[in-house]
Amino acid sequence: MSKKSLARSLKRNLLAVLKNPFTYVLVAFIAIMIVLIDIVWRYEAGVTMNNYGDSVWNFLIAFVAGYYDICVVTPIGRLCSFIILLSGILLFSTLTGKIASIFMEMQMKKNKGLKRMKNLKGHFLLCGYREGFERILDTVLRSNPDITPDMIVLINDTASENIEQIRNQARFKDLQYVSGDFSEAETLNRALIKDAERVLIISDRSKNFSRMEMDSRTVLAVLTMKNLNPKLYIAAELYDSKFQSHLEMAHCDEIILTSEYEHSLLATASSGMGYSNVIRELIGEDADSGILIEDIPSSYIGRTYAELRSFFATGSVLIGLLQNTGNFYMRRQDALREAQKNPDVKKIVGNLKKIKTLKSNDPLLVPADDFVIQPHTKAIFVKGKKTVSSEQLAVSN
Repeated sequence: MSKKSLARSLKRNLLAVLKNPFTYVLVAFIAIMIVLIDIVWRYEAGVTMNNYGDSVWNFLIAFVAGYYDICVVTPIGRLCSFIILLSGILLFSTLTGKIASIFMEMQMKKNKGLKRMKNLKGHFLLCGYREGFERILDTVLRSNPDITPDMIVLINDTASENIEQIRNQARFKDLQYVSGDFSEAETLNRALIKDAERVLIISDRSKNFSRMEMDSRTVLAVLTMKNLNPKLYIAAELYDSKFQSHLEMAHCDEIILTSEYEHSLLATASSGMGYSNVIRELIGEDADSGILIEDIPSSYIGRTYAELRSFFATGSVLIGLLQNTGNFYMRRQDALREAQKNPDVKKIVGNLKKIKTLKSNDPLLVPADDFVIQPHTKAIFVKGKKTVSSEQLAVSN
């Protein structure tokens, strides 16, 4: 900064200070206190005070501590000392009240979800609200053992009382909360979306939205989130399948079509074969049983499904593969890294086009034994709940 610009800046700041009415109040207050100190000294000199410093000391004790260290005896001295004492009490009471109100306002903002999150990284965003929200939270925590309540940030526009009612429960007391529209960038930035790892968007019924409005807001939210953080893994719920193509173009990693699941479940239940009970057991609420998805060792990429099945021949049953897992942004980054090794431009463009047309998280159930496992693939298992064997039961008895 040059000397001229520094001088202009100082002049501008000085003018701003001089124009502030508080400056004149402060100057007047200091002048009055100096006058009172001088009056006390004039009337108490040689009576209770030996020098001017005693008057200053009397001021400091009366103004700051709120009591008299020197007992003044003259009427004028007592009046001035009382004014000093009262001024100190009023000033410090005002300051204490202001500080307390600032802290209370900060706490209220936090409780109402109006405050920006701090010191969060790799957290989980749960967007939207509806009846039975507590069950959704319980299931999220059970299905993700690596996530603790303090790593979950709720983003919705429901009444703050609904969230407080949830957070008053011991198991949910550490939940984070951001109030606002989860499709708006400002709200998402307060939730530190750039540092988040995963998002679950449920159809939002916090207001009287129609199903089309709910799905439209979900699509808009996914587009905004991917723009703010392309690495984010997003799972989103839809009512109407006609919005599915929009979410796929927005590179939503997982799409949950609620109405289709409901209709399919009702249709299978009508057969009288007990499908609904089987599906409930497979989905379950236990993170260690039912349908499980696990990583495949890197040494098995490029090998056959039969070889993988023999590797996983343990207490669970391998039923298929989940292809094209992970984030499309990361897939593009992998393709670009390959491009640095291979100068063939046509191959690079072909790879990027192929990535664009891939279906994210595409399940392939019971493939042929000679099926070759591709990168970005995971294994799908079915595993039963742990049961006590008859031998263990006999031993325990």
